[in-house]
Amino acid sequence: QVQLVESGGGSVQAGDSLRLSCTASGRTFNTYAMGWFRQAPGKEREAVASITWGGFTSYPDSLRGRFTISRDNAKRTAYLQMTRLRPEDTAVYYCATPVRPYSVVTGTNNYWGQGTQVTVSS
Repeated sequence: QVQLVESGGGSVQAGDSLRLSCTASGRTFNTYAMGWFRQAPGKEREAVASITWGGFTSYPDSLRGRFTISRDNAKRTAYLQMTRLRPEDTAVYYCATPVRPYSVVTGTNNYWGQGTQVTVSS
């Protein structure tokens, strides 16, 4: 059974930084992509960042430069470093990994973590 456990969320002030972690268990780690999504109240879930098994990263244009995804295969953990946080970054952040190996992260066919709340106040 694949499990993803997120941590690192919290309440911060605008301009602060925060690092989220997602630790995976239940299968090999280094042949699977990892991704982060977020969902704010009343809004649809949106992709935040992804990283392939080989370390190639992808971001939406709106977040590139402020958010950085990385992975440590030895620790079976993916990270999301968020800088210059804004109130509009407030959301529940979810970690995801594809069901199949060597597959890029999309919005479907994933295992999902339970989510971690990030609240940014002005």
